[in-house]
Amino acid sequence: MTDTTVTTAPASAPAAAQTPTTQTPVAQTSAAQTRSAVLDEAHLGDIHGAFGSISLGERAPQGLSAKLRTLLAVVGPGLIVMVGDNDAGAFATYGQAGQNYGTHLVWTLLLLVPVLYVNQEMVLRLGAVTGVGHARLIFSRFGRFWGAFSVIDLLLLNALTLVTEFIGITLATGYLGLPKIPSVLLAAAVIISSAFTGSFKRFERIAMALCFGSLLLVPLYFLIHPADGQMARAFVVPDLPGGSGQLATVMLLVISIVGTTVAPWQLFFQQSYVIDKRITPRFMKYEKADLWIGIVIVVIGAAAVMGISTAAFAGTKGFGNFTDAAGLAHGIAAHAGKVAGVLFAVALLDASIIGAFAVSLSTAYAIGDVFGIKHSLHRGVEGAKGFYAVYAGLVLVAAVIVLIPGSPLGLLTMGVQALAGVLLPSASVYLLMLCNDREVLGPWANGRRTNAFTALVVGVLVALSLILTASVIWPDISAGAIFDILGASGVVGLLLAGARLWQQRGRAAEPIDRTGKEDWRMPPLDTLTRPVFATGHRIGMAVLRSYLLAATVLVIVRLVQLGLSGSAG
Repeated sequence: MTDTTVTTAPASAPAAAQTPTTQTPVAQTSAAQTRSAVLDEAHLGDIHGAFGSISLGERAPQGLSAKLRTLLAVVGPGLIVMVGDNDAGAFATYGQAGQNYGTHLVWTLLLLVPVLYVNQEMVLRLGAVTGVGHARLIFSRFGRFWGAFSVIDLLLLNALTLVTEFIGITLATGYLGLPKIPSVLLAAAVIISSAFTGSFKRFERIAMALCFGSLLLVPLYFLIHPADGQMARAFVVPDLPGGSGQLATVMLLVISIVGTTVAPWQLFFQQSYVIDKRITPRFMKYEKADLWIGIVIVVIGAAAVMGISTAAFAGTKGFGNFTDAAGLAHGIAAHAGKVAGVLFAVALLDASIIGAFAVSLSTAYAIGDVFGIKHSLHRGVEGAKGFYAVYAGLVLVAAVIVLIPGSPLGLLTMGVQALAGVLLPSASVYLLMLCNDREVLGPWANGRRTNAFTALVVGVLVALSLILTASVIWPDISAGAIFDILGASGVVGLLLAGARLWQQRGRAAEPIDRTGKEDWRMPPLDTLTRPVFATGHRIGMAVLRSYLLAATVLVIVRLVQLGLSGSAG
């Protein structure tokens, strides 16, 4: 790949605090390095992306050509996190929707766009402005309990998610006729060695190559050629198939689509990856464009899998009888030939590997952030032993679990889906609170409209989390119970919104001064004033804490019961 360096007029490096300065560029760079909140000095310096570089002292360029080169240098965090989200679990979920219900659930993908953008745009801002990872910010602003809770949750959930990525690898390589043990070990070696190069640029080039590999779904779509008019209509016309008797099953699949597309690891990954890539607020608009590119690719990929599965199984005995991603490949091959089946299997393998990259890195970054371990892909193994040990250890454990005979792989997949659904609302609540913390984001803090929309999104995620948790505990949950939960959640949301408006009556919101925001960086964490939470906030956090603990325990107990009953059977 050609490496381009953006050449623009030099300007001062971003300041580390709010205080205006008239220092020279060199002096300002030195000040940023000594006063920055950044925890690993490897996170300061020039941007070295897969497709170009930007010097630390350069400002956003002028002219279309220079802007395009800047975008090419910056692109990566948003694209990788989004493509990584279309992983093995996503292939199975979207494929199930298409095989069992045709194109009836394609409309759900458009609903995910604002959810994806709202969450990932906020962590993008946090990463670029603070230079501190998500887990460390939670520790610092909410206390050790919530910090430990978030990291333990992330470790558990990411470990399980990694197992599902290796399940995808075994299904893809099995379809291709490759032996299981060598395939899994080779995949693990590729995933580990790609990060162990000691070069951020080399890793990102490998990751971007895998992102381009996800586009295999596009020629596969045209090879199978689903009905374009039917797909277009399904995008914009909501429909719940199956009638009242199957409504509960369909609703749970809709929630699964949300859960597999919006996962907690994404928040931790993108914030830390933005920091590791050395993105600063001056390049925020380019990073937002990167995020939008990723979202578009996610939606196209998800729709392609649904459309491909619909066309492959329509009018066959397999319609309505989803098994797994390998079953999808066999059905596609039966419909459109061996080449189509191979393309789907290769796309599944590609998705599983890039998903494993992202999930492993999100955990290694979080551990490094919390414990003060050097944690950067700019460093070699000798310079960040703990960071690489966590990354490699997670990958190896997941690979070994998949290779253990009799491992409850289906149960683990269910566990990932359930726990992700339980934990996502809490992650979104932390995120919303951090983005309203003016000590942290200063001129980049949320405005009222952003808060109102984000609060609505969080409310929907909470309702879906409750339904998903209930469905794991009570698998025979009825459609009426689902609507009761949705109704109760709506009433509680309206009451909370009313209470908030009543509390703020007659009180004008303090305006946010956004002047000079491109050069504003968060000061070191130990210089910030710890937030003081109002009584309503403390009550809300206590309720959320209680729900998380209870729901997590109940889900784990239910999964253990299912595992024991399966063993007994």
